[in-house]
Amino acid sequence: MAQSQTETLGTLSPGQIEVMNIVWERGMATVGEVWSALSEQRKIARNTVQTVISRLEEKGWLGHEDNGGAFRYYPRQRRDSTLHTMVANLVDTAFAGSADSLVMALIDGRGISDAEASRIREIIERAEKGDDQ
Repeated sequence: MAQSQTETLGTLSPGQIEVMNIVWERGMATVGEVWSALSEQRKIARNTVQTVISRLEEKGWLGHEDNGGAFRYYPRQRRDSTLHTMVANLVDTAFAGSADSLVMALIDGRGISDAEASRIREIIERAEKGDDQ
């Protein structure tokens, strides 16, 4: 089976995923905007953010537009297809292809709220009926 474009770009580190999540959420972002968003969560140097963004662009995850000297970065890969590939790889490698083992590890390790449990039940019911959404 051919690899998806997401698979050929390589894996993302936790820090790279944090940056990608911000850019996916905003659609476009400058280094300063990403740094500001990350700084609300933890202490991080602006240089570190610049380095992560540069590496993501080199790998093909991000592109940029020059907006009067300030680069605005945009995602070159879709969030949903990226997460789908990441989860599929996790299930295949860490859980020997067993999706139910992944779900049990999540529930046992982190727990889920009543709202999450309800949403999961809805997703399972749709899957059983063969509904896409």
